[in-house]
Amino acid sequence: MKKHLLYAISAICLSLTSCHKDLPTELAFESYAYASLDVDGGTWRPVLISAASDLEIAEPAATNSSEYQAELTATKSAIQQMSDFQREKLAHWTNNPVVRWNEIALELIAKYNLIPGPNPDGTYTLPNPASPDGPPAFPFAHPPYASRALAYLSVAQFDGLISAWHYKYHYQRPAAYKVDPSVPFAYQEQDIPAYPSDGAVIATASRKILTAMFPLEAAYLERKEAEHLQSLLLSGEFVKSDIEAGAQIGDQIAVKALARASADGMKNAQTSKAVSDSIANAAFERFGWKWVNLESPQRPVGLTPLFGKVKMWNVPNVEATRPGMPPAPGSAEYEADVKLLQEYAAHRTLERRKIANFWQDGLGTYTPPGHWNDFANRFIVKYKMSTLRAARTLAYMNMAIMDGGISCWDAKYYYHYPRPIQQIEGFETIAGTPNFPSYTSGHSVFSAAASEVLAYVFPAEADMVRAWAEEAAVSRVYGGIHWTFDATVGTQQGRNVAQYTIDKARTDGAD
Repeated sequence: MKKHLLYAISAICLSLTSCHKDLPTELAFESYAYASLDVDGGTWRPVLISAASDLEIAEPAATNSSEYQAELTATKSAIQQMSDFQREKLAHWTNNPVVRWNEIALELIAKYNLIPGPNPDGTYTLPNPASPDGPPAFPFAHPPYASRALAYLSVAQFDGLISAWHYKYHYQRPAAYKVDPSVPFAYQEQDIPAYPSDGAVIATASRKILTAMFPLEAAYLERKEAEHLQSLLLSGEFVKSDIEAGAQIGDQIAVKALARASADGMKNAQTSKAVSDSIANAAFERFGWKWVNLESPQRPVGLTPLFGKVKMWNVPNVEATRPGMPPAPGSAEYEADVKLLQEYAAHRTLERRKIANFWQDGLGTYTPPGHWNDFANRFIVKYKMSTLRAARTLAYMNMAIMDGGISCWDAKYYYHYPRPIQQIEGFETIAGTPNFPSYTSGHSVFSAAASEVLAYVFPAEADMVRAWAEEAAVSRVYGGIHWTFDATVGTQQGRNVAQYTIDKARTDGAD
């Protein structure tokens, strides 16, 4: 573990904007010239569709046509009448709205990351997507839910933008400000065709995916989409038909993404008490132990016992990344870990407390998956990625994170290993009592999976992001939440999962 790693993280955050880990942050960055225009992006291999042309739009009107000229006049008129409020929003969206929509997702995850409370009679009512108003409100955006929402958002953006790039360079219709130099352009100039609008793809796909994930936010998301689409017109880059074509692609890819989501098994992840008890009893018969929930008040069912059965993105099956059996209670390895945790508990240094708190990512935050998306957004801006390449980065990272979570939850409920607080008499944590088994550590798996993808995409940052992942893992040991083998094995598990995604990325044509 690298000493003073927290200070290194803080330095990275400060190099871009202020860094506040516990709640979503909005990066303060201006439009920039893309490091690469990714001219061949329309040939990259997508995830949900077989080819870029699977998403269809009409051939655009020529720039010398009366139809186009009328649209150009309307664009110029809208720019001339722009209000101060619209100028502010135009600056906010920048020329990389992939980051902005990811920030909206993180905001919603934090807002909905709240445990449903008990009823007056001590029973629990689970959030129900069929009745999102509740009570309790749907969803409970816990880490597995967050990982899934971010994966579908990012993959839909990525595939939609591959299709957009295909048509951009097929039709080669220039930006409005290039057709008519009197049109002011709000962002950094770069030679990318305008039809269809990549920003419109992002706006519509993101709105539809996030509305499905957070149905109570439908009106808010519609406002954000409208605000974004208006900013695209006011940027001087697009005319109305550019934006409409992009929105059509966004709509089509969202339909495909949500079709996959409807059949991925997530609706069955949260089980009844009878199923939850049967999983625990099966583990006890298999190994001679089972985790017992020590929450107060105690929820009768652990968190998403069947998340390990959800469809994975790039791993062939969950058994491919299931780790070996943890140390049996009473074994020499187990007893050595008991002594180590007792030593940490007796000597909770300021540095260890800081590490535990920094990586806590508990209720009311954007969770560990969101934490790594925040890091990724900062690297995207630092390295001046195009919208397409930014979406690719987040898509592969979030697929690896979700696959990692599925693999981790499979291990948690297969082994059903007790937490230290259950096994060590008088033991106390400084980070709460999670409502699911111990082995392996979710923080460790999520973080290692994310860090490996970021190390692949940003090789200059590889040592740092891997050190961050190791610190995220040990933070749970310092907090008393996990055994050290939960963290070390979980870290390797996350790396193993990520390798499947990295292997897929290396063959998509983007490198």
